[in-house]
Amino acid sequence: MRLHVDQRHERVLELVRERRSVRVAELAAELGVSAVTLRRDVETLAARGRVRRLHGAVVWPQETVAEPREREGTEAAPGAVIGMIVPTTGSIFADIVRGARETVAAQGGRLVLGVSGYVDAEDCVQAEHLIAGGAQGLLVAPSWFGGVPEEGQEKWLLAQDVPAVLVERSAPPGNPAAALDRVRTDRAHGAAVAVGHLASLGHRKIAAVLQEGPHADRISAGFRAAVRALGLDADIDAPSVREHGDYEASLDHLVDAVRRRGVTAALVHSDEDAIVLVPRLQAAGVRVPDDLALIAYDDEVAGLSDVPLTAVAPPKRSVGELAARLLLQRLAERRDGRRPGPGQHLDLLPVLRVRNSCGGEPIAE
Repeated sequence: MRLHVDQRHERVLELVRERRSVRVAELAAELGVSAVTLRRDVETLAARGRVRRLHGAVVWPQETVAEPREREGTEAAPGAVIGMIVPTTGSIFADIVRGARETVAAQGGRLVLGVSGYVDAEDCVQAEHLIAGGAQGLLVAPSWFGGVPEEGQEKWLLAQDVPAVLVERSAPPGNPAAALDRVRTDRAHGAAVAVGHLASLGHRKIAAVLQEGPHADRISAGFRAAVRALGLDADIDAPSVREHGDYEASLDHLVDAVRRRGVTAALVHSDEDAIVLVPRLQAAGVRVPDDLALIAYDDEVAGLSDVPLTAVAPPKRSVGELAARLLLQRLAERRDGRRPGPGQHLDLLPVLRVRNSCGGEPIAE
């Protein structure tokens, strides 16, 4: 049903008032009109002072009229360009980028993306390209294999003459990059929550199969700490950390754990690995959840498995939002000539989404 222009204007106002900031393209799609028509509507409403339009976003007026210091100094100058470097736009980074983009757009800025492909040297290439193109600050998830820099890997980042915030990465105490702001998921906490849930269901011996990569060390640490704290038994070599795609070895490990070592539950990183393993386990005579309760880590697609998987869900969008806010705050401090506030290391807690793969009743999502 096509809306009359006045009805369309009212619907635009309703959506912008509710969401505070929304992209023009998203409004057009939601109202079923062309982008040209929607832009004309927004221009009319903006001329009347009903909304404000900032670089592709429509913003409720009250979101932009406050003085900088009245909102904790988080606003960057209108039109601020933020560069963001991620190793991939898949996996957890799709939602992280989305959260950062929406936050920057709500402040009238623009997010420009660079992708490193997990190639260490490409991080610097992307950073220099973004800064040369006008980026005033960087949100960066460097291609640090273990999630922390090896000797000298941080030098290119510290050499940039713009503020930077680490995203889902950290540097150890003593490393110069430890002074950078950062926002990340507390992955150790997520693993501990998973172990605690399995223990609450009566499981006493637990295995873990994890991918190599930036998050394996923190997930491993949380798993081991929770097993010790709860007085549980960890399987041999748990967590077992393997190359992504080494499904046969993971399958053999878990089947042997169930049949020979009395394991009744396992944590698997990532969702993709868990989804691949479930039918292979069943074909080998290990039923999920009857013989093996399973929890996946990341919750990208865990709910779409044939046996919907209980999963640890990092707060991906919030990581992007908070990282962007922190960087905008740093830009506002520079713009206003204020002394920078204290550096911030923010760890956000993941949650557990309970489905069918552990048995019992799943929690409604």
